[in-house]
Amino acid sequence: MSAFDRVLRACCLGLVVVALGLSSVAHAQMAPSGLPDADKQQIKNYTLNEDIFNRLVAATKEARAEGIAPRGAPDPSKVHSLDDLAAQAMAGDQRIPALVKKYGFTPREFMLANIALTNAILAVQARSDPALANNLNPVWVNPGNIRFIDTHQAEVTALMQGGADHPANGQAQ
Repeated sequence: MSAFDRVLRACCLGLVVVALGLSSVAHAQMAPSGLPDADKQQIKNYTLNEDIFNRLVAATKEARAEGIAPRGAPDPSKVHSLDDLAAQAMAGDQRIPALVKKYGFTPREFMLANIALTNAILAVQARSDPALANNLNPVWVNPGNIRFIDTHQAEVTALMQGGADHPANGQAQ
């Protein structure tokens, strides 16, 4: 599987694919240079846990069930912060803000969680893919999140394949 295909599969994991489209998640990992340093640091320091992961899974499944369609990448000229990125995501479909809120996220935290999850998945996949490793900026990846993905590989794989065998089972936790 090519590095690009791995990026696309990883990006399919979070609702961010529904809210922003595949290319923007890859962009969030590979070219976040326009973000303020405080946002960059917050991305790196954001820590995934069971609760966050389960809520992301549930939101993703509900979005799929509701037919919320992916949208294109955000306009980079309008993204100067995580808040800008979140605002564009929320504007992608009128159902997204309510869905994000239903699962206990603010728009900003939702973006942080999805970027952290995607970055960790890409970092794990980069171990066996030199082309992906060359495009991955390790500065953006929290080592704790890599460990989290390592211990949740089965759930991540099932979700990437559209499976329903995760404990969140589409329900808010």
